[in-house]
Amino acid sequence: MPASVVARKPKTIVLQIEVPIESGNMLDLEDGLQRALNEAGQLGTKELLELFEPPNKDPIVVNQQKWSYKGKVLKRYETMYGCVPMERSVYQGGRGGVTLAPLDLRTGIVGSATPKFAKTLAWKYSQMPAPAVKEDFATNHQRTLSNSYIKHLSDRVGALIEDQNDIEYDLPLLPEPVETIAIGLDGTCMLLCEHGWREAMCGTLSLYSANGDRLHTIYTASSPEYGKQSFMGKLDEEIAKLKRLYPQATYVGVADGAKENWCYLTKHTSAQILDFYHASEYLAGAAKALFPDSKARRKVWLEDRLHNLKHTCGAARKILKEIESAELPKKTTALIEKRYKAVTYFTNNHHLMKYQEALEHNWPIGSGVTEAACKTLVKQRLCSSGMRWKLAGAEVLLETRSLIHSKGRWEQLWSNVMSGKVLLDC
Repeated sequence: MPASVVARKPKTIVLQIEVPIESGNMLDLEDGLQRALNEAGQLGTKELLELFEPPNKDPIVVNQQKWSYKGKVLKRYETMYGCVPMERSVYQGGRGGVTLAPLDLRTGIVGSATPKFAKTLAWKYSQMPAPAVKEDFATNHQRTLSNSYIKHLSDRVGALIEDQNDIEYDLPLLPEPVETIAIGLDGTCMLLCEHGWREAMCGTLSLYSANGDRLHTIYTASSPEYGKQSFMGKLDEEIAKLKRLYPQATYVGVADGAKENWCYLTKHTSAQILDFYHASEYLAGAAKALFPDSKARRKVWLEDRLHNLKHTCGAARKILKEIESAELPKKTTALIEKRYKAVTYFTNNHHLMKYQEALEHNWPIGSGVTEAACKTLVKQRLCSSGMRWKLAGAEVLLETRSLIHSKGRWEQLWSNVMSGKVLLDC
């Protein structure tokens, strides 16, 4: 055999592998080495699993209920190295019914997968579709999986994430004290199987230093829902946790002009800033309406007004009055509409264009972090050509991607899962 267990010591297991080298090019030889390593991995994993078997046939207590030994049952465990068949002890309660395997509880088996395999597969599926995950495992790990199994195991990990919703995630070690926390939310459309195009929501909580350097960002996201209550609940919890950690920080809301965003952010922040880029887009439209025939005059006017908007107190009102009262050189429908949109936008939002104050305090004036979240959490994974989703499947992916993109949380999730798996007394 290419691999075998040659020694079992109190603190180590010694494996021996044989690697064929009789012929072939280097790539073929490396493939042979990986096959031998996979076989060794299967043997080693079986040895590790057996460490968690009960030492005897005595009854055990799980959640204050007594369970009696009923024998051994074969189970096939999926691992990073291949399938590992193993007979493990099962127990049953005094009233009969379902059985449980202490080994599965103690090791954190997810369905039939070991924790390392479940963690790796769920991470890969969060980044690419099931066929690509299947190809990746076949090409790079010499593991054959089906698309349905990949989706099934990822759903099991999603259920595990849901079970761990009460985790108090620790922030990573930050290089500077937190002075400002910017809260943003935005929506982006995705295609659902039964409901067509609907809006998924993304939220960000970004921690900034006194100099305005972004130190860390927490991401949240939810699949489309009427009322957005689930998403708002997630964001509420994250905000509450941060306010317990940083009660003295300044909480700033940063978003585009959507009214419902500000209805939410006003409740949670002491300052609100309209995304500067959105304001500049409407101002650019007004510039085109005012100077339709001169790009040079349009550019000078726009640069001057943008500078004033950013650095002069009360500039938004003055610019609004100027646009409103200006006589348009050409009164085409398109140009009138551009002026109308700019006037409407500034009328509705000039009170949020406090850019001078924001810059003085080193607060962010752009919602780019949140808009980038819409792309990285939703668009890049859930909106590829031909993709349509059921709500539950989309939610699993968004939960997983949010954890992975919030630095440190993915590892903390699995640490918490493993620390909670020794549930029984033997």
